Amino acid sequence: MTPAIIAFIVLLFIGAPVAVVMAMSGLAGGFAMGGERMLGIIADRMFSGVSGFLLIAVPYFIFTAELMNQGGLTHKLIAFNNALFGRVRGSLSHVNISVSVFFAGLTGAAVTDTVAIGKIMIPEMKKQGYDAEYAAAVTACSSIIGPIIPPSVVMVVYATLLRDISVIDLFAGGIIPGLLMALALLGVSFFLAWKRNYPKQAPTPLKVALMSFVLALPALVVPLIILGGILSGLTTITEASGFAAVYAIVIGTVFYRNLTWRKIWDALVTTVRFSGVVFFLLATSAVLGWFVTRSGIARDAASIITTFSDVAFLQLMLVCLLLLVIGTVMDVLPALVVIAPVLVPAMIQLGFDPLHFAILMIVVLNISNVTPPVGMTLMTAARIAEVPYERAIVASLPFYVSFLVVIVLLAAFPVLSTWIPSLL
Repeated sequence: MTPAIIAFIVLLFIGAPVAVVMAMSGLAGGFAMGGERMLGIIADRMFSGVSGFLLIAVPYFIFTAELMNQGGLTHKLIAFNNALFGRVRGSLSHVNISVSVFFAGLTGAAVTDTVAIGKIMIPEMKKQGYDAEYAAAVTACSSIIGPIIPPSVVMVVYATLLRDISVIDLFAGGIIPGLLMALALLGVSFFLAWKRNYPKQAPTPLKVALMSFVLALPALVVPLIILGGILSGLTTITEASGFAAVYAIVIGTVFYRNLTWRKIWDALVTTVRFSGVVFFLLATSAVLGWFVTRSGIARDAASIITTFSDVAFLQLMLVCLLLLVIGTVMDVLPALVVIAPVLVPAMIQLGFDPLHFAILMIVVLNISNVTPPVGMTLMTAARIAEVPYERAIVASLPFYVSFLVVIVLLAAFPVLSTWIPSLL
């Protein structure tokens, strides 16, 4: 075990790519356990990590998201949500959050949501008198809803890594936590809008509101296609993701008529780049996961957790604190593939429901998208808003309160994560 730990710490310290860290750590651990005869398993483990039929859905979801971005769908969703809030004070802030909820059902990627929504909402918020750092903060904090509400690339990766929970249960389990996150963010947004006297907007005429709904309707159908098909049993997740991509091309070229061959090509290039990163991470994580399983690290982790407390809720809170700390230095997917093979078996051994812990883990790790120093969505939003990263961090602090509330509620009430899956 010691050579693997040394290799992991040294490689991570010198800044090696996470995939290389996991592969070399697993390699060192395997060699220490059984010498050269164990090394022959490495290639097989890497292949098995990326050979699952379920993983075909990953590039399809990424492709669908990029098609929606390239096709100008964001404008339609913003116009529709703007009509919903009308003359409410700080309406653009609330629209920013609500659009992220709708967008989450299309993309499932936080950074994608930040770019698509931020490029439109942040300049408009600045124009209407909102602080630039606040515009960046609300955009980044609401974007993390994307990987929680299905479809979610993170959930697909989780189901592939652990293989003890179906992706359908993960998708269903993320609905209530995602909506709960949105409500908590809206609560903070309403409070800040009232306290800071953010501007109101002119009321939207009924005719304009109806027209915005009609224009947004083809896009709003996409989550129904994906979730409806999967949860009803009519399609597999792979079939639903493929159909969603085809549907996105059709509405972008036929209905909205702003999706060109060049834009489709750009979407394909982005899909290949992102998918390559995801699959490489999965291949190397399979090596590390194999070593963790064989070495008994999970048992040791469970023992360490029990030494701090025997109370289930406190154990969950300690693990969430650990995940938050990890999230400050690692992005969501790398953190997931590194820590999940260790933590999940340990928590199951302690008697926690695997689905409940999976949803809690995904929610907590997604918060790392807005926690410095990494905080990719916050970095991206700050760049769009043209404000220093440090100011965006300070502006995000009120929203961190809502994150903590959601974490506590999900930890205390497992039914929030397990109720909808139990109905399927």
